[in-house]
Amino acid sequence: MNKKLLALYSLKFNPFSPQIPPAALWVPPSVESFCWRIEQRIGEGGFALAVGDPGTGKSVALRILAERLAQLRDVTVGILTRPQASLADFDRELGDLFGVALKPHNRWASAKALRDQWLHHIDRSLYRPVLLLDEAQEMSPAVVSELRLLASADLDSRSILTVILAGDHRLAAQLDSPDLLPLASRIRSRLRTEALPPHQLLACLNHLLQTAGNPKLLSPSLLQTLCEHAAGNLRLLMNLANDLLAAAARQEREQLDEKLFFEVFALDPKPAPKRSLP
Repeated sequence: MNKKLLALYSLKFNPFSPQIPPAALWVPPSVESFCWRIEQRIGEGGFALAVGDPGTGKSVALRILAERLAQLRDVTVGILTRPQASLADFDRELGDLFGVALKPHNRWASAKALRDQWLHHIDRSLYRPVLLLDEAQEMSPAVVSELRLLASADLDSRSILTVILAGDHRLAAQLDSPDLLPLASRIRSRLRTEALPPHQLLACLNHLLQTAGNPKLLSPSLLQTLCEHAAGNLRLLMNLANDLLAAAARQEREQLDEKLFFEVFALDPKPAPKRSLP
């Protein structure tokens, strides 16, 4: 949304955009509890897992967690961008994230250099380095197993990395497979994102509108209608509201109301009556 449209509605940012500032994100109780548990164990390392249907807030939970961990002194957070990568590319990205030049053709030396870097970080601070992986259901079993082996030391008695995996229900199914049970047994904290009830969707909208600077942008009836039509899905809720905001800006409406909702998302028109043959 350009500055002119933001000015039209007295908004600091588009409250329905995926690019909402991290500090403005709405934090549901389940995510608050999950982040608190991770923060308490950041000095111990280990694995955590967030799973749920698409659009229910897994990626947002990682953004919230990353923002909070960034506020902790001496915490190094790496965010993996290509979970579908091969083992060699996975090693290269890990090295880039943590400032170690790895050579995939010499995996022993690369693993040693990376682990030495993590151990050096631990020796200088109270915290383990952190790795966040979204869309983790795209990772191959070989990469997941490599990550498990890299993250532990001293005959598996010491965790030297904190890893948070997020993905849809395919990830949970993969972790039940025999090849990945060794990692599944190491998961210490879990978050399951689900469809939200209308009152929590309403709390999310009210929070975003308040933070964006215009709490009365949407009429009360429209707020209720959006929450009832979003099927509990946060992504769908944001997409619906964003479409309405774009339509209202085009018409230069002062407020978004229920009438606009039915104009934008009108049902297919009734078929014209058939004309009788002469």
